Amino acid sequence: MRVKYSKKKNILVYGAGEAGRQLVASLENNPEFKVIGFLDDNDKLQNQVLLGQTIYSLTNLEKLLVTKEVNLVFLAMPSIARNKRNQIIKKLNQYKLVVKTLPTISEIVDGRVTVSDIKDFTIEDLLNREQVQPNLELLSQNIKSKVVMVTGAGGSIGSELCKQILKLCPLKLILVEINEYSLYKIHQELEETREKAGHNLKKIQIIPLLSSIQNENRMRHVIKTYMPNTIYHAAAYKHVPLVEENICEGVRNNVLGTLNIAKIAIEQKVSNFILISSDKAVYPTNIMGASKRLAEICLQALHEDKKNIGIKLCLVRFGNVLDSSGSIIPRIKKQIKDGGPITLTHLDVTRYFMTIPEAAQLVIQAGAMSKGADVFLLEMGEPVKILDVMKKIIFLSGLSLQDKDNPDGDIEIKIIGLRPGEKLHEELFLGNSPQITEHPKILKAKEDFIPWIHLEKDLQKLDILTDQNKVDEVIKILQKLVNGYKFSGIIYDHTFIEKDNNII
Repeated sequence: MRVKYSKKKNILVYGAGEAGRQLVASLENNPEFKVIGFLDDNDKLQNQVLLGQTIYSLTNLEKLLVTKEVNLVFLAMPSIARNKRNQIIKKLNQYKLVVKTLPTISEIVDGRVTVSDIKDFTIEDLLNREQVQPNLELLSQNIKSKVVMVTGAGGSIGSELCKQILKLCPLKLILVEINEYSLYKIHQELEETREKAGHNLKKIQIIPLLSSIQNENRMRHVIKTYMPNTIYHAAAYKHVPLVEENICEGVRNNVLGTLNIAKIAIEQKVSNFILISSDKAVYPTNIMGASKRLAEICLQALHEDKKNIGIKLCLVRFGNVLDSSGSIIPRIKKQIKDGGPITLTHLDVTRYFMTIPEAAQLVIQAGAMSKGADVFLLEMGEPVKILDVMKKIIFLSGLSLQDKDNPDGDIEIKIIGLRPGEKLHEELFLGNSPQITEHPKILKAKEDFIPWIHLEKDLQKLDILTDQNKVDEVIKILQKLVNGYKFSGIIYDHTFIEKDNNII
């Protein structure tokens, strides 16, 4: 059945270079879009005609909006630097326009641009950071022709790790995931990629395994059966408010689950173990962050224990990844789609941001640099003010901000206050400044930890306390073991509160 459009949308293509020309040619008979001209900053091109379309200066845009009824701008400049892209978007933000963009030139597989390459403008396009091309030797070192396991394989980072790993031709890729649908989804996606790819990828075995990382017997059986060379441990409960409301299960999974996997990896002589950590582990103000820092301490202590020579246990710490499940960007987009308001916890709140593919590639490269017990930090650029992010997304959606200066605007930003355990600003390292490494986007920190001989008894207590749901006692253990953990003094755990209410 053919889709009917009552009226085509009038578009301008920003960029009269090769990508712009190819895009306009592909739009010639498009039933939805009608090209009414080019925009370009090059004075020599302006007022010329290309493919039957006039090349306009940006100074003509306001007039064109009225005379040509422009609905959208397609930004067709896939090879420009991000700071240049930001300057262009800043200019376009003055007008009520929806902006769409092309991927980077490296993402356009065959070098030719078509209308199918056009995508919605996303906030990663506006990050003030240039992605560094990955070091292919580091990417392949722990993966090519090896057995690789990913825990939390269906999560945002875990699934992207799986996609990147598959491209690097492992012998086998073992997917460990507790959520059945998430495992099904990533497994199907990887199988489709493998089937469409060349001969090398078709030989790779992709093995989906349902399991909790807390299940010691199951995980021992899995690791003993497949004997992975490298394990990327991405399984964790990461949503700050949810972990704050489910304390014992959060700590049990993030700390004792990590300890379980790491111990089995040591026992079964796995070569490389990489823990995916978080900037929330630094001077934590919430249970999630404290549990991630304690997981880090466990790895550091295990590696330094004299019995564990031979395995490289390292951790990689970074901030927020864009468009991950439950992250702020999808929520903002949904709230705009629903007509607003957008909810903001605090006017001054900032976060570090990185794209999911970039984070996954850097995790792989950092793991390859490990000498053992390393604390790696991904260089996240400058922190981004969430208020600014919200405003940019509103403008890029072709809408206006509703505030005291513009009461008739489209979308309001509503301040709701910080959530339990939430920080205004995140940090990436404790103590002294980190050291540089051979990779410009990967830093290395030296951080104190508790020796295993002193840590082990408290971890045994933690095991018992989480089993018994002794929430207040679990918090005391975290305060003792995690240097810098600032407990708010208020317990938000649902079962703990319910128990107290029943006693009263």
